[in-house]
Amino acid sequence: MAEKKMNEEKDEIIEETVEETIENTEDAAEKADEETVELSREEQLEAEIAALKDKLMRTAAEFDNFKKRTAKEKEELFSMGVCSAVEKLLLVKDTLERAIPTMEGAEATAIADGVKMIDKQFADALSEIGVEPIPAVGEEFDPEKHNAIMHDENEEFGENIISEEFMKGYIYKENKVVRHSMVKVSN
Repeated sequence: MAEKKMNEEKDEIIEETVEETIENTEDAAEKADEETVELSREEQLEAEIAALKDKLMRTAAEFDNFKKRTAKEKEELFSMGVCSAVEKLLLVKDTLERAIPTMEGAEATAIADGVKMIDKQFADALSEIGVEPIPAVGEEFDPEKHNAIMHDENEEFGENIISEEFMKGYIYKENKVVRHSMVKVSN
């Protein structure tokens, strides 16, 4: 669906560029016609060549800008799609992480080991697609990556340092936050 929208936008931009090019060519031709009355035939041809070269360079530059813009838009749409899907999967990972410490006893140890392996496999899969956990405890609070839900007075940590993490945050390809970390910050 996003690809269809992007293709429609691309077609619309190409159509607009072609229309602008035609209009500019017509304007340049009219201007050249007015000036050619006064110039000799050779000067007229040189002027037309110069106008056409200028037009060609402008069209090439417009097309290059269009290609760069559509590539950037495509990457942004893909990134948004990945983050949206991963955000839903993170709820499952959170549940696995919470299940591990609750398992006690001999039978539960085997189950806990299995859950730990699933959790590790999940973390490895996220890492392969470029999703990594955001470092929190002991790090300086960064509102771009962390969501402070509590503050405390803790001399063990410095000012504006994260002392506890309630929910892990994740970042996609080191620049797009999928989910902010929910943390406690020391004052």
